[in-house]
Amino acid sequence: MSRQEELIRRSQQGDKEASELLVAENSGLIWSVAKRFLGRGTEADDLYQLGCLGFLKAIEGFDLNYGTQFSTYAVPKIAGEIRRFLRDDGAIKVSRTIKEQASAIKCARNELTHSLGREPSIQEISQQTGLSPEEIALAETATAATESIQKQTGEDGFSLESVLTDTESEETMVEHISLQQAIDKLPEREGLVIRLRYFHGLTQDRVSKVLSVSQVQVSRIEKKALASLRELLG
Repeated sequence: MSRQEELIRRSQQGDKEASELLVAENSGLIWSVAKRFLGRGTEADDLYQLGCLGFLKAIEGFDLNYGTQFSTYAVPKIAGEIRRFLRDDGAIKVSRTIKEQASAIKCARNELTHSLGREPSIQEISQQTGLSPEEIALAETATAATESIQKQTGEDGFSLESVLTDTESEETMVEHISLQQAIDKLPEREGLVIRLRYFHGLTQDRVSKVLSVSQVQVSRIEKKALASLRELLG
């Protein structure tokens, strides 16, 4: 067992000194993530403290039997804690147009559910609101509480983090923590599929209905998008 693993083990057993040592020895890692969020209305020191909180949560949740680098596991935890604060604090904003569309979609969904006695289809909501299926998906995705990239998809049982990091070093993971920026560089449909699948929790079947394409096509789009992301982050 390495020294870091021993410190993690001790920290998980309630050793505060071990926790403090881990934070001190990984301050560079925490800062490297925190600095990605500068310029969003929160002081650097506050971002660092939020990063430390995420780092400590990573220690608590890390399984020494994972067989992966701790820092690779910790990075999305650190970033997630900062993102959660910025989102809850209103620093990450969604445009008024998107909010208005999401509100109209919610009203239409409720009205249709009541009148039809069942969950309406995307096409029915589209007819009710005049919005395209893509606009509906984007509005609902943008206003939903973004879940961790570590969440496994119910259909396939893997996480976006594992897909992107399984051949990458911890240094590469740290260098390219701004996953969202990489997704933004994808063609519109590929980016939409990734967001719906991994950030909105939709199955390939659900995505195929949103985009009005076959599940096989969704699978192909997803694989192409993941390959592009690996290249962008490589």
